[in-house]
Amino acid sequence: MNDNEIWYLIIPIAMIFVAIAIALFFWSVKSDQFEDLDRQGNNILFDDDSDSHHRAQSRTTADDSDDRSA
Repeated sequence: MNDNEIWYLIIPIAMIFVAIAIALFFWSVKSDQFEDLDRQGNNILFDDDSDSHHRAQSRTTADDSDDRSA
């Protein structure tokens, strides 16, 4: 293969990778992977046994349910 013929191999491979990336993105959106981004961030800030942790979790859950109903 010379320098010009390699593009006939590289371009289809790149297009396949892009199609896979787009399919994975739409799958993750469809399966609600991006629905609750705050809870995991709150989990590292609070101890599981403390009342503040339970209040933060209930507040995050209540905020999410308010957003969905609107």
